[in-house]
Amino acid sequence: MTDHILIERPAAHPGVLVLRFNRPDKKNAITRPMYLALTQALQEANRDETIRAIALLGTPGAFSAGNDMADFLAFATTGEMGKEVFDFLMTVVAVEKPLVSGVDGLAIGIGTTINLHCDLSLATPRSLFKTPFTDLALVPEAASTLLGPMIMGHQRAFAMFAAGEGFTAEEARAAGLIWKVVPEETLEEATLATAASLAAKPPQAMKIARDLLRKSRDGVAARIEEEARHFSAQIRSAEAMAAFQQFMARKK
Repeated sequence: MTDHILIERPAAHPGVLVLRFNRPDKKNAITRPMYLALTQALQEANRDETIRAIALLGTPGAFSAGNDMADFLAFATTGEMGKEVFDFLMTVVAVEKPLVSGVDGLAIGIGTTINLHCDLSLATPRSLFKTPFTDLALVPEAASTLLGPMIMGHQRAFAMFAAGEGFTAEEARAAGLIWKVVPEETLEEATLATAASLAAKPPQAMKIARDLLRKSRDGVAARIEEEARHFSAQIRSAEAMAAFQQFMARKK
């Protein structure tokens, strides 16, 4: 396990598992070991009957800046998304407990698309949701091409996932990507209180209700696989390599 993912069971919120991105020096960009740690924690949560809700949190000013760019460059040499990334996405689809996120600051790439899989998402006014997939000559992931139009409508989904437009917290709320906007100083407690409220409800009734509400999402796993095939082809392309080089030059 990596200390860049903190796993907590807060005594004040029984039944809640907290998964916290903890790489603030890199704005919580997610590495392959971080994906592995998240996958293992989510799989264990499915098996543990004492866990009844899961909360995802970042650090002040950064939920997650998305995939680690060094890993992206490594993917470009193999043409693969990376087993850890793919396994994480498929595990998120299979999560059986209510999933709540609390977003403060940057939510880039997977930092945005993970919220499509959450049952309730809260965000602070300074949050920014952005998916620069096509700017890097890549394609959307996490079944965002299926869930995005379903949740947000075609035009908003196109603006976010194809045009790469950034959404403020209020724009994300209006689009249906998140549930509620809350002040920075109350985000964590509001997120944990929301998860605890779900954890306190009769678990079987909650599971049935959640499963019924998510029935329209059938085909998510297949869409993740389809997106991954396109990703693998694109990441080896000349335009992707040029985009990566331009990005790294700007970073320097």
